[in-house]
Amino acid sequence: MRGPHGEELPGAILFACTMNSVRSPMAAAIMRHLFGKFVYVDSAGVRAGQLDLMAVEVMEEIGIEIAKYHPKRFEDLVDSSFDICITLSPEAQHRAIDLAHTSAIEIEYWPTMDPTIVEGSRDQRLDAYRAVRDMLLRKIRDRFEQRHASDT
Repeated sequence: MRGPHGEELPGAILFACTMNSVRSPMAAAIMRHLFGKFVYVDSAGVRAGQLDLMAVEVMEEIGIEIAKYHPKRFEDLVDSSFDICITLSPEAQHRAIDLAHTSAIEIEYWPTMDPTIVEGSRDQRLDAYRAVRDMLLRKIRDRFEQRHASDT
């Protein structure tokens, strides 16, 4: 599948983290926002947590809605035939490697800080979530948005 700039995109991408409550829903929503017309995107966790309200807030700041998302586990996925699984935590990386034993899936590990561990004021914690959001946005663009020289 080709994206909006002629780049080659996978048909289906899974983003995974530990609880599927912050990092992977943010990454999946960003990917959907940028390439949703061209690729199927989902997210899952090793365990299902509850969607984090600070994640919702920082995503709304860039115009992406995730408030209705319901975290799920790998076992809850309706479709498990993904071309790529991008893992964002060590636990998810181990789970994805197990998945790769039974299906042909490419696995990429993007070590991503868990912003829920940051302590401090509300603004300091929000800044940690923003840093994760912005890093994911940058990495997704770098990985999937291969602009040609004539596009710039």
